[in-house]
Amino acid sequence: MTKRHVSLPIGAEEGLRTFIEEVDERLAGSEDTCDVVEDVLIDLYGDRDAYERWQSGESISPATRVRLQGYDPCNSTLESEYYAEKDETTFQHSKHLQWLWRQFDATPMADNIEFALRFRRMLARHLFADVGEDVRIFKGVTFSYGHNITIGDNTVIHDDVHLDDRGKLTIGDRVSISDDAHVYSHDHDVIDQTDVINYHTIIENDARITYDSMVRAGVRVGENSILAAKSIAQRDIPDHHIAAGTPANSIRIKPGWEDVAKPVGEMIDNRDERVIPSTVPDDVTVFDEFGRTRTPPTE
Repeated sequence: MTKRHVSLPIGAEEGLRTFIEEVDERLAGSEDTCDVVEDVLIDLYGDRDAYERWQSGESISPATRVRLQGYDPCNSTLESEYYAEKDETTFQHSKHLQWLWRQFDATPMADNIEFALRFRRMLARHLFADVGEDVRIFKGVTFSYGHNITIGDNTVIHDDVHLDDRGKLTIGDRVSISDDAHVYSHDHDVIDQTDVINYHTIIENDARITYDSMVRAGVRVGENSILAAKSIAQRDIPDHHIAAGTPANSIRIKPGWEDVAKPVGEMIDNRDERVIPSTVPDDVTVFDEFGRTRTPPTE
């Protein structure tokens, strides 16, 4: 869709640019990331006075104390924190930045598009494995870690998308991922649900993942291809193809690309080629959250 240029008033533009640059410099500097995140959130939520009263020893309500403690990411846990195979050192840095991302999205400022897109783009440069130019990430986008995500130039990710990077996720240039889509990089064994397999999931340049669709772990979405709304990609989508359905099948080639595309046919499952070996560190105590009996009945 063709867009028009929109600009903020000079005063508002100066304020948001100064704020983003300051946070960017602090995250890139020698300060403890946890402290920076806490400090930024206290001010974003307008709680500086209450925080200073608490730090000076004044009496505050239990609810106020929980709220103020919650600005510190070290006082929080995230779902991915419980993943047994994660790299603990890398995760701790990512966790603090992800906490800032999520809590920013809960503020009224997250609906100010000009401000929010630039703030998230700045955070992405500190959090993701790599991020290109002019990436636009809208409100409510979630991810497992963040540090296993690579995104190319001019890619847009719309509201409430989930990017699972428990394995590895590579998104190319000029990709569009529509609202409520889910892209996964891990899967579970059909018998033992606690047996997790991580994959490298790839979305190639110029691909479109449309509304409320899902890309399963290890799938390659081909260059210039489309996954139709409410479809589930369980196998690789060839370059320039349109895939639709549950599970998705190739239904046609994009007009004008017939000479360079593979013929419409059965889509191939190449996920095994993209398995990422992972092990649980020896010093980690694990538990089965389901406690199910998984032994099949004998004949």
